[in-house]
Amino acid sequence: MKSGKLLGIGVGPGDPELLTVKGARLLNNCRHLFVPKAKIKSESLALDIAKGYLNEKTEVYELIFPMLTDKEELERCWNESACRIAEVLKKGEDACFLTLGDAMLYSTYIYLIRALMEILPDVEVETVPGVTAFSAVAALINFPVGEGKELVTIIPAADDLETIRKALKNKGTVVLMKIGIRLQGILDILEEEKVIDDAAFVAYAGHGKERVETDLRKLRSERPETGYLSTILVRTRASDTK
Repeated sequence: MKSGKLLGIGVGPGDPELLTVKGARLLNNCRHLFVPKAKIKSESLALDIAKGYLNEKTEVYELIFPMLTDKEELERCWNESACRIAEVLKKGEDACFLTLGDAMLYSTYIYLIRALMEILPDVEVETVPGVTAFSAVAALINFPVGEGKELVTIIPAADDLETIRKALKNKGTVVLMKIGIRLQGILDILEEEKVIDDAAFVAYAGHGKERVETDLRKLRSERPETGYLSTILVRTRASDTK
């Protein structure tokens, strides 16, 4: 029996209306839907975004992807989730998997399909792109990401924040993603490099929890979790044409 197809669907950053027409159509016809969540007791944000497009016969399966840094534990989670999806596909039935933003940009989906291909080498995978968080943020605050031939640098904030410092010396725009608990350290660097006044912060873009700050100094007294699901856009001083 030929195995079913996995359909990976990027749902965008938060606004259900930013889901693509193709993604909405596939979800409406979806029988088996796998959704990611960070904790057992938490809700799936991806499912919350897409739920309005599902039909009453859709069966939803939750996959736990904890926010960890231990590579072995992460690989275990990816493999377990891939096995659950493979069980459905082996029956010859298609399945959908939801992912925030775009499916191929810093997404757990990337690791998931690699693990799935180890189990089902001939599996068919179709990926539907989604609106990236930084695209939605830029549109929300009318922040030009790229002008002319200027560089656009996308950085996932890591524990070594010096990568950010180096990028801020380039001419163009710096996009900071995966900020999380590193928010205060990032603010320190933006202040030291004198670009904090040329930056904008948006969390939960398009979602009910949406927060926009163009004065990033207001974030100085915030709790660590403020940086979750947030993006910072920075227009570097080097890009000024004055």
